[in-house]
Amino acid sequence: MEKIWWQGEIVYQIYPKSFSDSNHDGIGDLKGITSKLDYLNDLGITMLWICPIYPSPMDDNGYDISDYFGVAPEFGTLQDLEELIEEAIKSGIKIILDLVVNHTSDEHNWFKDVLANPNSKYKDYYVIKEGKTKPTNWRSVFGGSVWEKIPGREEYYFHSFGKKQPDLNWENPELRQEIYKMVNWWLDKGISGFRIDAITFIKKDLAWKNLPVDGVDGLSKVTKSGRNMPGIDVFLKELQRETFSKHHCVTVAEAPGVGYDELGQFIGEDGFFDMIFDFKYADLDVKSGSEWFVRLPWTYRELNDKIMDSQEAIQRYGWGANFIENHDQPRATTKYLQKKARNSDAVKTLGAMYFFLKGTPFIYQGQELGVINFERETVSDFNDLSSIDQYQRSINEGLTPEEALHIVNLRSRDNSRTPFPWSAEENGGFSTATPWLKVTESYTEINAAQVGVEGSIYEFYKEMIDFRQHGKYFETLVYGDIARLPLESDEMIAYKRIGQTETIYAYFNFGNEVLNLPNSRAKEIIFETAKGTKLENGQIQLPANTGILVKS
Repeated sequence: MEKIWWQGEIVYQIYPKSFSDSNHDGIGDLKGITSKLDYLNDLGITMLWICPIYPSPMDDNGYDISDYFGVAPEFGTLQDLEELIEEAIKSGIKIILDLVVNHTSDEHNWFKDVLANPNSKYKDYYVIKEGKTKPTNWRSVFGGSVWEKIPGREEYYFHSFGKKQPDLNWENPELRQEIYKMVNWWLDKGISGFRIDAITFIKKDLAWKNLPVDGVDGLSKVTKSGRNMPGIDVFLKELQRETFSKHHCVTVAEAPGVGYDELGQFIGEDGFFDMIFDFKYADLDVKSGSEWFVRLPWTYRELNDKIMDSQEAIQRYGWGANFIENHDQPRATTKYLQKKARNSDAVKTLGAMYFFLKGTPFIYQGQELGVINFERETVSDFNDLSSIDQYQRSINEGLTPEEALHIVNLRSRDNSRTPFPWSAEENGGFSTATPWLKVTESYTEINAAQVGVEGSIYEFYKEMIDFRQHGKYFETLVYGDIARLPLESDEMIAYKRIGQTETIYAYFNFGNEVLNLPNSRAKEIIFETAKGTKLENGQIQLPANTGILVKS
């Protein structure tokens, strides 16, 4: 694969509602992001992915868009966004935005016209079926039927996600042209690309048949007939041809449901997108991303195998986007490290483990500080639609309220959406007003006061980024191939990066004992998450909660 500019980026994901509040109304905003560019520049970030900033009733925190061509007033103005883009470029930082084109808000003018006018020209912009009863027994991702009755009519509209997020009808070529016009308008604004939301949901099985029931609610998961259906390639190729290919941009797809044997179409040489997020290892602790209440045991060996399966499959076809946290996931510290979530050595080891995989690293806000999950005492403390649904589904499936609350605390998307802890001051220094979402309880201990503190998690991330971006092993760590290594323990993860002039071996010990690792080719330790590793006569003694890179 030829070398392309976006392969060498370090991407930092910002949830604008929770990053920095410049006007102290309890909600983060664009000027707040601009005010923190020095922080991001110091860390070594080269690209920002900013979650939706468009006008929205915020039923799903911006993923329900009511106007594709504006900025939500709580975040600022279009001028504020243009200023952010301009100032970021001065700092050497590119910006990509979220592209949400599977659905709009029910408050979008198109859909409002549909509700007001039975003969609206926009009726075919959405998936609407006539009938006295719901057309199918499919369950939405956020719970309940995918079908919602239009008041006063024998018609139902389809929503893969929340009731206020009606799906767009991609079968309509006129609708598709509207989408392409909007995409090109934003790219002409000077952004560097998009993260594309839930894109595999745009094609449905048009047979509209009931499916075997898979829950006590009598419904069946929409993903079986409403995600990555045959024929989606026609839409995605047209989207790529009419928009992305006309610009010097990068595209990163959230594409759940794509099999490894399909990756050639999605990220191959002439693929629909440049990169893809793979969620198969992110969901190893639950039955699926939409069924948190079915918890699964796992080991680091299993995590290693899932990561390496993903890496090898993506390497075979194209390029990946590596992550351990995002706005739809709990904090990686709590999920992957569990009782060691506050162990800074373990947190650094986890960070290095994924950071040196092949692909472009994505860092989610607060990850560089080692932020941990919260502990909510009541379901009323949650804002996330999915969390509230999962709590109720857990109880319906037989769990006690206490068990349901525990599971939602572990997995809630609100864990990553809490206000950024800038300091130990009230509300974590995020705002002088009451934040839109309660802060994580640990903010007095885990916050950005780490900046400049030797040995802190922040300074470790800064050092790690600099090592990858500006060190002498850049070529191998970015462009080198990856291959799995034999494991000497169930508590470790290991792989090697193969460059043109060297091979780098990566070992990460998540156990409580020193690991003795034979490697007769190991000559020099070039990076370590903590001091104490011994390398003598082809034998490596790797302390607990430590990771290293060694050169052959």
